[in-house]
Amino acid sequence: MIKVLVVDDHQLIRLGLCGLLREVPTVGEIDEAASGEEALEKVRANAPDIVLMDIRMPGMGGLEAIRRIVHGHAAVKVIVVTAFNNDVYPAKLLKAGAAGYITKNVDGVEIAQAIKTVMAGSLYVSPSIAQQMVVSGLRPGQEASPLAQLSQRELQIAQMITNGYRVAEIAGILSISPKTISTHKYRIYEKLAVTNDVELTLAAVKYGLVDPSELL
Repeated sequence: MIKVLVVDDHQLIRLGLCGLLREVPTVGEIDEAASGEEALEKVRANAPDIVLMDIRMPGMGGLEAIRRIVHGHAAVKVIVVTAFNNDVYPAKLLKAGAAGYITKNVDGVEIAQAIKTVMAGSLYVSPSIAQQMVVSGLRPGQEASPLAQLSQRELQIAQMITNGYRVAEIAGILSISPKTISTHKYRIYEKLAVTNDVELTLAAVKYGLVDPSELL
């Protein structure tokens, strides 16, 4: 039976995903975590087969947690489960080592298919997301997202900045020097053509990195 760890900082989301997982015949043990840090602890302690991972959470967030799981626990398959359906995140996360990408409106049939696919060694991306990735930048008049210029680390730091973390806090969470974080921040500003954190947040909202409702 497949062991699954569900990682999301919202309890209702975790409850919903756990409910769907109980309907999947091949799934046995189901565990939960509310942050990237807690996820890493449970991966080390329990060695799940599958991790269903949210992207945006307090602390290190999902992107850094995925990176550390992939590098430290090669046998664990990570499937991203997120509200984001833009074309920037899937490519970055799959490049970071995620084995799948599904949205939070997933149903039982799709979550079962995603698990089956990644356990067989293949990548799984929700059909609607896959279609967006294919047509991205090809539609007449479509404005390309400048977020696509950011590296995985830059995207992660940009997200943490818009979530209110200061340079020293980000450095502590990611175990990187403040000077390095400041360098990344400068490059983010340069690539996105912004000059301060307010402009960065506005750009993040415009291009789907941040849900504006979370800024209220």
